[in-house]
Order: sequence, then structure tokens, then C-alpha cells
Amino acid sequence: MWAMLSVFFVAMLGGSLSAVILAPKLRSVGIVGKDLHKPAQPEIPEMGGLAFIAGFALATLFAIGLEAFLPQILPVDFVLLLAVLAIVLLTGLVGILDDLLGLRQAVKAFLPVIAALPLVAVRAGHTTITIPFFGRVNFGLAYSLVLVPLGITGAANAVNMLAGFNGLELGMGLVAMAALSAIAAKIGATTALVILLAGCGAALGLLPLNWYPAKIFVGDVGTLSLGAILAASCIVGNFETAGVVLIVPYALDFLIKAAHGFPSRGWAGELGEDGKLHCPKNGPVGLAQAILKIHPLSERGLVLVLTGMEAIFAGLALFLYFFRS
Repeated sequence: MWAMLSVFFVAMLGGSLSAVILAPKLRSVGIVGKDLHKPAQPEIPEMGGLAFIAGFALATLFAIGLEAFLPQILPVDFVLLLAVLAIVLLTGLVGILDDLLGLRQAVKAFLPVIAALPLVAVRAGHTTITIPFFGRVNFGLAYSLVLVPLGITGAANAVNMLAGFNGLELGMGLVAMAALSAIAAKIGATTALVILLAGCGAALGLLPLNWYPAKIFVGDVGTLSLGAILAASCIVGNFETAGVVLIVPYALDFLIKAAHGFPSRGWAGELGEDGKLHCPKNGPVGLAQAILKIHPLSERGLVLVLTGMEAIFAGLALFLYFFRS
């Protein structure tokens, strides 16, 4: 137990310290973005997701070290840990390129497929998946060659799309990773649990600076890597069904945006004189705006509603694994 907790705290400390160090440096070199949902639209340091990756990487390497010298304390598959770390670093690199250069949507959607290759190479996961109402399905070779890359790129891009509000990405991500951590602990998926605890710790370390009012944005480097961690943990732990349940809010956002041609502008809520965000005049172009169409909310309120929605699906995922006979 202490080994697992130490992984979590190493990640949290690494993420927190990295964020504190990075924020002024990012501002000094002009890597900033406008906070669109504030009256003055202040410039906030971007690419804070680098701190998230730093915390995750530090904790993962710490876990690998424990496995090497004290395998009886933390019995994990270090090959899988290294493969997941490689995926997180590669998706983070895609995020860096997008944050700095502005990649085309099609390119950004495809590149995480390449980042998934480390898990494909080690044939992570089990080819048989239990699908509700269908039972157990063996996908054979298609699992490694098709489902794993699709899972990584799908989750990475889904988390990347449902973003843009102070604390939203890390808040929803923490809820999802916490639920998956509980599932991993219940079924004894130690390696997946280490991945998730490292992700939870790194996210929690960064969250105080990213929560409303944000002092740092996670950027695409943070959202893409967070999505990759969610997918990779489900693959390694073989609880893909839980991952599908948890991705529902992101999928709803994807479908709404797909219906509007994935707009790159006009997606944010309009800030009214009452200090609340309102649905844009041209209608909702994402899940956040659909909620705002029902009722205007403050940015913090909107983030809490979306995080609460993710918590509902987290509860459903936990029910499937804990209480279903």
C-alpha cells in the first residue's frame, strides 16, 4: 500500500513543483493564451501540461525503480510501464507541436495513432473484451492492430476537444482516473493502478494553478497526454468497458461538434454583463454550449456541471464492476 501511495505523492509533488517553475518561464518566453471567459481576457501561460507530464514521468520512473530493486513491494510489469510512458511522451510531443505551430485537425487526429505503437509492439492488453449485452468477444489480432491505436487516438482527441474552461480538463480527468483506479484496485490490475495513480497525482499537483481563476493552462500537450493515459490504463488493465462508459460525455461533445463541422472559432460561450456564460447566438457547437443553452452559468459553474456529469458516468462504471453480479 505504501508503495502505491508513494507513486501518487511523487507524481503530485513533481507536477506541483514543475507547474510553479514553468508558469513564469512560459510567460517570459511569450507562450501565453487569452483567457476568453474573463472580462479583460488576461494572458495566461500555456503548455502547463508539461508539468503534468513531468509529474507522471517522474512517478512512473520511480515505480520502475521500485520494481527493479523491491519487486515484492511493487510487482508491476515495467515493460508495460515504459510503453505507456513512451505513449504519454509522444502524445505530449504532438501537443507541443500543436500548441506552438497549430497543427491541422486531421494531422492532430492522426498522429496519436503513431504514438500508440509502443503498446502495439508489446501486445498490451487481452484480445477478449466483455461487452454489455453481447458477452465476451475475442477480437484476435485486430485488438492490437486496430483497437489499441483507435483507443489511444480517440481518447486523446476527445479529451482535447472538451476543453477550454478553467480546471475542466484536469477536473474531469481526475474523476475518470479516480474511478478507474478503484476498478484497477478491485480486480488486481497493479500495473494499470500505478499508471492511474501517477496520472491522478500529477493532475492534482497541477490543478490548484489551473482551477478558476487559472494561473496556467494545460494546453494541448496536457489534454492529449491525459487522454492517452486514460486509454492506456484501460488497455493495460483490461477494463475497456469502464473506459467506454467514462468517455460518454466526451463522445457527446464530439457528436455535437461533428454536426457543426468541428468549428475552430465561436466555440466559447459568450460572457454576459451578468458575469455568466451564455450559449453563442449561432447555437451550441459543443456540449458546454448545449448546457449553456439550457441555463447560463458562470465559468466555474459550467466546469462543475461538466465534472458532475463525468462523475455520474464514473458512478455507472463503478457500479458495473463493483455491484453487478
